[in-house]
Amino acid sequence: MSKIFYSLIFVTVLGTAAIHAQNPPAAPPTQPPTQPPATQPQTQPQTQPGQSTPTQTQVPGVPAAGGVTNPNPLIQQSPITNVGATGGVPPANLPDQPPPVAPNFQAAPRPLPDASRVGVDVANQLPMTLEEAITLALKNNNNIDISRNDVQVAEFTLRAARGVYDPLISSENYYESVTTPTASAIGGAVNGAVTQNRFFSSAGVNGFSPIGGGVYSADFNASRTSTSNTNSFLNPQYPSALTLSYTQPLFRNFRFDNNRRTIEIAKKTLGLTDAQFRQQAIEIIAQVEQSYWDLVFALRNLSVQIDAVKEARTQLESNQRLVAKGVLAPVDIVAASTQVTNFEQLVYTAEESVTRAENTLKTLVLADRTSDVWSRAITPVSEVDLETPKVGIEIALSEAFKNRPEIAQLEHTAEINKIDERYYRDQSKPQIDLVGSYTSQGLAGSPTARTIDPMTGMSSVPGNLQGGIFNSLGNLVQQDYPTYRVGVTIGLPWGNTVAKANLGRSLVVADRIKNQLAQQEQIIEAEVRNSMQALKSREAALASALASRQSAEILYESEQRKFKAGTTTLFLVLVTNRELLVTRSRELQAQTDLNKAISEFQRATGTTLSANNVTVTQKHDFNALPDTRNTAFGGGFFKK
Repeated sequence: MSKIFYSLIFVTVLGTAAIHAQNPPAAPPTQPPTQPPATQPQTQPQTQPGQSTPTQTQVPGVPAAGGVTNPNPLIQQSPITNVGATGGVPPANLPDQPPPVAPNFQAAPRPLPDASRVGVDVANQLPMTLEEAITLALKNNNNIDISRNDVQVAEFTLRAARGVYDPLISSENYYESVTTPTASAIGGAVNGAVTQNRFFSSAGVNGFSPIGGGVYSADFNASRTSTSNTNSFLNPQYPSALTLSYTQPLFRNFRFDNNRRTIEIAKKTLGLTDAQFRQQAIEIIAQVEQSYWDLVFALRNLSVQIDAVKEARTQLESNQRLVAKGVLAPVDIVAASTQVTNFEQLVYTAEESVTRAENTLKTLVLADRTSDVWSRAITPVSEVDLETPKVGIEIALSEAFKNRPEIAQLEHTAEINKIDERYYRDQSKPQIDLVGSYTSQGLAGSPTARTIDPMTGMSSVPGNLQGGIFNSLGNLVQQDYPTYRVGVTIGLPWGNTVAKANLGRSLVVADRIKNQLAQQEQIIEAEVRNSMQALKSREAALASALASRQSAEILYESEQRKFKAGTTTLFLVLVTNRELLVTRSRELQAQTDLNKAISEFQRATGTTLSANNVTVTQKHDFNALPDTRNTAFGGGFFKK
């Protein structure tokens, strides 16, 4: 027995020694010195040639020898280290304490302000559907009127460009008297001067030809001239002339000139402003829808907040009765009163949100600040529960690329640049014009004494030249004195640098427009995908908010029953009441967020006009078709 006893004692001693060898006692913590000790040079162990010393990474909590240390070591803090910081980072220097400002301020008790809305007669309600709001916005919105004005300006610009082919009728009429000093007898001077009096009249028409880029002109003139020249055979005399001319480009400006370029650009600009007008209409409708649903949420949230105040007041009255019976402590009345005050403040905040949302909607649908609707309260009456569109990504993208006005605008811009490219390419050609003119002249007058032959008594002036203005016009019509001219004019600008530079610029602009189109298509792709993903997210948020609200109602009713039975506290009742208020607001917010997501999806796919049954007339007015929708989507592929 003694041997067995000594053997057990020996085994116990060996086990205790082994445990102490594996877990040596921790050294007592030492206080850090006030001054950091000087760094002692570390001696590196020498290694034999051909041998390498393995480097060991020090791991926090593990000693270099590989033993396990205490998993919760004591972190020593010095006066210059932050708690949780490493490396001895000094703490941030705080600013000096500022001088005390109203240290003993306490707000004086005051009654709550009037709960009525500013400048709005709540009793004078204006029921308004979403369709009515959109109709008013399309009729009165100033931004749409500005876009409509831009379209009208483009229409007048096109008319002005086409007006270049209107013929220009001109006329000139005057009387002049010219006295010219003459020192020669050949000049027929009388007393050293010749005086000539003339009544002159002319009429003409000139303009551009819409075919071939030609220029035409026709000019007729006639006059009555009397002179003191003694050598004149006819005095007075009636000269007349009719001149016709035409210039036809043969190379440059033959197929495409600046006049035709201006007209084509004006046409494309009209199409561009039309696309911009449609885009502005889409943006305004989307803004009206967003503001309308914001107002719906604000009004319903105000109703929730008012109901919360009523419930809180009911809870306060119940607590007061229970305190009077000695069931509750008086401090429970203070907690309930604070709850009532907090909820009343939320009512004022909700009322401010209603005013802001309503004013935003009024700004969109009213023409100016003088409308009497500003003093009326708008009440949205459209159905809130809208059906989410069910459409595939491929169909949505196809509709977006077909309907988005941004694509049409870039296409019109590209067409305008092609017109410039065509014109500048034509301007790089030589200038070769065919020029032709024809002139028919007439003349008549009264023969002077100088023309009378003394022997025969006959005038030397031909008979067809004797007479008045009608004889002169007869000579002109008979074309007895014609003048013809046919020729070619050639212009070769040296280098033609201007035309070549303009052509190069138009080619660069074409590349830039292609890049812009590709970028815009990417933006549309992303917007459609994001809007479709947002629909799913908003639907999930609405389902979650609905479940949360139902659970909160059950929990609140349960806490009320427990409180009446004395098995819970007032604090938990107030907590569940606040949670119910939050879930109700969250549910309303989720529903309006879904409606706004539907509106954004319409905008992203370019179907806002068709979805709201809006068409644009030729005069850029809007026709609202009868609303036959059961959901928010009545046009295109959005029909149920």
